[in-house]
Amino acid sequence: MSTHSFSLALLGFLLAAGLCPGADPEKEAAAEKAPVREADVVVYGGTSAGIAAAVQVKRMGRSVIVVEPTRRIGGLTTGGLGQTDIGNKQVVGGISREFYRAVRDWYSKPEHWIREEAEAYMSSGQSRTEEGEDTMWTFEPSAALAIYQRWVEENDIPVVYNERLDRTGEGKTEDHGTGWLVAAPGNVAEGVVVKDGRIVELVMESGARFRGDYFLDCTYEGDLLAAAGISFTVGRESNATYGETYNGVQTENATKHQLVDGVDPHVSPGDPDSDLLPGIDPTGPGEEGGADHRAQAYCFRMCLTDHPDNRIPFSKPEGFDEQRYELLFRNYEAGFSDFPWINSKMPNRKTDTNNKHGFSTDFIGQNYDYPEAGYDEREAIVEAHRTYQKGLMWVLANHPRIPAEFREEFSRWGTSKDEFAAEDGWQEQLYIREARRMIADTVMSQAHCENRLIADDSIGMAAYTMDSHNTQRYVDHDGHARNEGDVQKGGFPPYPISYRSIVPRRDECENLAVPVGMSASHIAFGSIRMEPVFMILAQSAATAAVHAIEEDGAALQEIDRARLRERLLADEQILEYSRGLPLGEIEGRVLDDTQATLDGEWQSSSLSGGVHNGYRHDSDARDGKARAVFEWSDLPPGEYEVQVAYTANPNRATNTPVDIESGGETRRKELDQKKAPSIDELFEPVGTVATEGGITVTISNEDTDGYVIIDAVRLLPR
Repeated sequence: MSTHSFSLALLGFLLAAGLCPGADPEKEAAAEKAPVREADVVVYGGTSAGIAAAVQVKRMGRSVIVVEPTRRIGGLTTGGLGQTDIGNKQVVGGISREFYRAVRDWYSKPEHWIREEAEAYMSSGQSRTEEGEDTMWTFEPSAALAIYQRWVEENDIPVVYNERLDRTGEGKTEDHGTGWLVAAPGNVAEGVVVKDGRIVELVMESGARFRGDYFLDCTYEGDLLAAAGISFTVGRESNATYGETYNGVQTENATKHQLVDGVDPHVSPGDPDSDLLPGIDPTGPGEEGGADHRAQAYCFRMCLTDHPDNRIPFSKPEGFDEQRYELLFRNYEAGFSDFPWINSKMPNRKTDTNNKHGFSTDFIGQNYDYPEAGYDEREAIVEAHRTYQKGLMWVLANHPRIPAEFREEFSRWGTSKDEFAAEDGWQEQLYIREARRMIADTVMSQAHCENRLIADDSIGMAAYTMDSHNTQRYVDHDGHARNEGDVQKGGFPPYPISYRSIVPRRDECENLAVPVGMSASHIAFGSIRMEPVFMILAQSAATAAVHAIEEDGAALQEIDRARLRERLLADEQILEYSRGLPLGEIEGRVLDDTQATLDGEWQSSSLSGGVHNGYRHDSDARDGKARAVFEWSDLPPGEYEVQVAYTANPNRATNTPVDIESGGETRRKELDQKKAPSIDELFEPVGTVATEGGITVTISNEDTDGYVIIDAVRLLPR
């Protein structure tokens, strides 16, 4: 009998014997006397997703309650993550896009520019607001909080703060011998009342009760899904589990955010018999591509400022342990020479500051227990992260082993007085990048991200790079300290997310949707786990819940999918995306950028147009390392005109090198990609070549003077 079947059989026995959690008569009697509130839909977790879901329920004419375990709504969006991770703005629709329109409206008002002029502020990267956009993608935490609070008030949404689910007896993961941690279904916590396969009531630690017809788990931790006895996993699957290449232990791909070579990992440098420095895992790294229990690192997304009237200088925290930063000192001494942070500008001279390089704000290896920990243990883990990060910032600004030029810059900054409740300016919300992930009928995987598997029941789209932060520090074969787990793999177009990935298997629960801790492999979740996407999925989940009510209380797994799709489109959700002319409609022998052999770093575009599903660019690197090779073999002998497809823009290179090789001879043509292509504003001829069998076209960024674009190359017989 399989482990899954055994667990179900055991569950049946316990239910029959009255031995499952919730069968205690005294506790049931006490629960009946506790205060109770009811709504059509109960949302557990007032994150950005939870608020978006509640707004949708109210717009559809149904009642909703948001139960928030802390004293602040909005999750990471109001907790410091103001530099929105997007991937592709064009696939952000519905209420999610409304939020970013509201941000732009907020900052269009002069009274919201307190510490700088609006004209002086400039965002950068993918989050910059382009000319003509009605959205804005960077913001202060307080601005996001004000928008959500207004939504709550305008939609008359009841929000209950500081109520935590009674998780006593919830399901826990087990290692079944492969390193993969999986929780079998059926272990229902005392805080979840289940009857006939449906949740009917949630019971909080305080005794407060919330009844509903349908429930949404919008927590980052997946607390309700675990308490309801749903199958889930934590950590990383092996590559073999879902046929992936970027899952599991990753040492070979962990080339970014890496320590420099030669950093000694031992307390006594040069003495391998001495203890390892704090944070280095003596059991690591594990089998390459193999499953393990480790979660990618967490940190606080700091809201810092350099404005003297608003700045709280960094201070050495209570419990400071200097040895925690020894690797940082040694990293500098071994040749590191940069700022270990991404200090992205937000309005009013504030920042969203995130992890960067080999030793930074990520508290690597210190969060493994967090997803399944009890509340007290979680609070201790959060406080340990805060202490570490406070200490890091004090060290960077003050410690003599940090080079003086870096200390000078770090000491200009501090936390903001006007953002969070704590007197020291630190927020409560830790960046929970990944915790529990449901295992449903559909598990989103690397194949979905890369458009090799296409969900046929789309409820929204994702577009971000498959992104995992480091998960551990270990000692490599040369006896040096290394980081493991960092993966950043993009270059694919937006892809649809399956409805089946946000609802459990029907035999596990019929009336719960999980738009945050949804069903995805570790590496696919690394692409999906962005705040705009969580809001998209939550709106779709709320729509499904209301439809289930209207369909005579249908199971969420059985609602009318065509009707759901129709409503989502009416509410301006983006369910599919085609960015360019289909390959089959183009004359000639065409190779798309997705069919080229790529060397170096190529980034997928966020704009529409061109051939097939968009194009790629070299990020204006100009270093000669980015090469794209388009190769045809076994061509009929003859002459062919070579044409290159690209989209023109003033930031493009005027001297993009195109090498055409055939019969052992190579000719170079320089292409001005600022000018629109001459054939249908799509293709530009670069030469005619005779061949007896094969042609190779190579586009690179060698000594270029702007962005190099690759989209497609075609051959037309002459």
